[in-house]
Amino acid sequence: MAHKTDIEIARAAKKRPIMEIGAKLGIASEHLLPYGHDKAKISQPFIASLAGRKDGKLILVTAINPTPAGEGKTTTTVGLGDGLNRIGKNAAICIREASLGPNFGMKGGAAGGGYAQVVPMEEMNLHFTGDFHAITSAHNLLAAMLDNHIYWGNELDIDARRVVWRRVMDMNDRALRDTVVNLGGVANGFPRQTGFDITVASEVMAILCLANDLEDLQKRLGDIVVAYRRDKSPIYCRDIKADGAMTVLLKDAMQPNLVQTLENNPAFVHGGPFANIAHGCNSVIATKTALKLADFVVTEAGFGADLGAEKFMNIKCRKAGIAPDAVVLVATVRAMKMNGGVAKADLADENVDAVEKGCSNLGRHIGNVKSFGVPVVVAINHFVTDTDAEVQAVKDYVASQGAEAVLCKHWAHGSAGVEDLAHKVVELAESGAANFAPIYPDDMPLMQKIETIAAKIYHADGVTADKAVHAQLQAWEEAGYGHLPVCMAKTQYSFSTDPNLRGAPTGFSVPVREVRLSAGAGFIVVICGEIMTMPGLPRAPSAEVIRLNADGDVEGLF
Repeated sequence: MAHKTDIEIARAAKKRPIMEIGAKLGIASEHLLPYGHDKAKISQPFIASLAGRKDGKLILVTAINPTPAGEGKTTTTVGLGDGLNRIGKNAAICIREASLGPNFGMKGGAAGGGYAQVVPMEEMNLHFTGDFHAITSAHNLLAAMLDNHIYWGNELDIDARRVVWRRVMDMNDRALRDTVVNLGGVANGFPRQTGFDITVASEVMAILCLANDLEDLQKRLGDIVVAYRRDKSPIYCRDIKADGAMTVLLKDAMQPNLVQTLENNPAFVHGGPFANIAHGCNSVIATKTALKLADFVVTEAGFGADLGAEKFMNIKCRKAGIAPDAVVLVATVRAMKMNGGVAKADLADENVDAVEKGCSNLGRHIGNVKSFGVPVVVAINHFVTDTDAEVQAVKDYVASQGAEAVLCKHWAHGSAGVEDLAHKVVELAESGAANFAPIYPDDMPLMQKIETIAAKIYHADGVTADKAVHAQLQAWEEAGYGHLPVCMAKTQYSFSTDPNLRGAPTGFSVPVREVRLSAGAGFIVVICGEIMTMPGLPRAPSAEVIRLNADGDVEGLF
């Protein structure tokens, strides 16, 4: 019998009314703002009322560097949340919202898979509750008000050559990476070069995901540096007087979204910065709210641990004052084989030697996570083609690295397939073994922070950057931004900036192409190698096969 597809499984889900899901966490119905019957936002006054409560245990799910074979990080996050509830724990999950860019590009949806999914899957992967549209609108309102200020006399004496605030849209569109605006004569303003980023790379997205409440949100929006004068003094969002209206646009988007897993357990889905070009974590307000309401909170950080987990530890935990009690590192036998040199077409064939060869990538991630002082367990996300000998090879390798690997079958069996991992996670989290610390202090110089990540996380020989980058970092330090953490933008496919260097490469340097100040979010973005902050569509985008069927259901989205 053929396996059901993810979308068929999601469509057959027996969802409970969202008020019932809220009740599981002790959220009264008057504190939930429903969006239909199966999703709701949690009110700000209720969140504020939780301030005195004790936090639950925080579990981070991360992964090896992604391969075309698929790792199943979100699937494991969802499965583990269900598994913890199955063994009698009060658990919630916290994941990010999906961007339309990869949904219509090449990745497909972002709600888990098999019998470990969050529903309603179609809505989550499309407009959901409109948060991304609100972020896009708020970001572009600031861009419009900035150009408008220059048009109407430029009272702030902005140097049009030094406008740094680009526009955004939530779609992959390479044609918009580098643009010229205000063409067409005097009536349209002063022509200048600019461009678009994807919404998930917007500083407004980062701010929403790091702000504690609406007051903090407006202050951070006001702190955004949008341009400079001829003397290089900064122009802030608050100087343009856009921060108030932007906060109004983001008022509802700031409230975390509550949905459910296939097994009717609570899931917070809020915010969505990419980990390869932004900080890759769901919102602080969702995570902190979940920690007050559940005994265990399972959250994920995007892409491999060299990106998502590093930023979770060095940026999100530092800013939010939280710390993980245990880390789950997701790996697959298939990905080990690809790292060991096997072609995607040959992954179904047993190849223990290739598994062993490919484990070097996993080993480096284990060591990196441990360097933050947090205990780690490896979750082997099971595929039907995996053989016992291949699984054992991964377990043996992980044991040699001083950790344990647990086989997980949540994709096929839901929570019943992940009980062993759930018990292990509880054991680690309650052991008190975590002694978390970021890998660099606030007062370290900015370039040294970049070099620390390159050396300790990527295992690079060094960092290369031209004089302009060094000068810019020094100028920001002199302006009072030297204490900020750094957010590395690089390929997710390798520890290096070359996406083709799999495994655990050595003998490479990290080229820094550009640095950007995100003063409102509170970090410096460091753009490395060829990474783009506006992705393009692939040769055959997923959008070509997405359609409504005869019953009015969405097909091809996942």
